[in-house]
Amino acid sequence: MNRKPVDLPASDGGSRDRRAAWRQSLATFTGCCLLSALGSTAVFLLLASCTSTAPPRNIDDACAIFAEHGGWFADAKAASRRWDAPLPLLLAIIYHESAFRADAQPPRAQHLGFVPGSRPSSAFGYSQALDGTWARYRDATGNSGAKRDNFADAVDFIGWYVDQTARYNGIAKTDAYQHYLAYHEGQGGFAKGTHRQKAWLIERARRVRQQAERYRVQLSRCAPRLALGS
Repeated sequence: MNRKPVDLPASDGGSRDRRAAWRQSLATFTGCCLLSALGSTAVFLLLASCTSTAPPRNIDDACAIFAEHGGWFADAKAASRRWDAPLPLLLAIIYHESAFRADAQPPRAQHLGFVPGSRPSSAFGYSQALDGTWARYRDATGNSGAKRDNFADAVDFIGWYVDQTARYNGIAKTDAYQHYLAYHEGQGGFAKGTHRQKAWLIERARRVRQQAERYRVQLSRCAPRLALGS
């Protein structure tokens, strides 16, 4: 049993409206891909962002997510089975960390109100894992080519982290509330109770629990059909 906590996977501290960010990302993706139809070399650099997978149109419905991105169900199911982690919990963490945006990053600080500065952390991708935590995951699993903007890798990372937290902190894998607190604070931080003075984080963890339950109910209706198609 692994008794050594891994590094913080850290989110952006709840500083962004996830749904607003999702809508902006979807609009940017759509606009970018319309530009690609122009065939102009003048927009070559802008077209690079079109390579990112667009976020699902309805991130509130697990069945709609998997209907739109058919391969994601098999990826999420594989991660759930590998790490014995509830699939609704894996999705709920992605929902609140990145709103299913492959290239999600914390916003840059601004100087003088408009000059872009550095980002507050190295969190990136669907899972918002930090550089160090991601490296630890790749070493631990042997998945040396894993990328944070790849859904299959990101959902497997979350499953791995949930499994590590269950081992180190003794949290039941069905406890979405406690798992999100540990996901944000890190297993060592959670053990020290660093989350107790963060009212916004406690509220976020409650929303993660609620979202996981919504996804569970939704998947109970469509999972058999999705399994047939995967």
